[in-house]
Amino acid sequence: QVRLVESGGGLVQAGGSLRLSCSASGINFKIHRMAWYRRGSGNQRDFVASIESNGAANYEDSVMGRFTISRNNARNMVHLQMNSLKAEDTGVYFCNTFYKSNDYWGQGTQVTVSS
Repeated sequence: QVRLVESGGGLVQAGGSLRLSCSASGINFKIHRMAWYRRGSGNQRDFVASIESNGAANYEDSVMGRFTISRNNARNMVHLQMNSLKAEDTGVYFCNTFYKSNDYWGQGTQVTVSS
């Protein structure tokens, strides 16, 4: 079955950095779009960044220039390098893929940025 597992979250001060990782299994990883979403307040997951199979990336405006999404197809992993973190980046970060008409999500990893 499809499985996504996030890691790398933690507590950092504003201006600091974290690198999130997502390990995927159960899909032909190299052909799939991968994405990161985050949940701040409430139960909604908001788009953060995505990366296509060819490496083309898309970012939510507020993280542009600070976050970098990348993928390692040989290792079935996607990463989110987060620099210059702000308090408003705090939330649970989820790895996502869309496969056979279904969204799949990891369990999430907590990112807390203190000001």
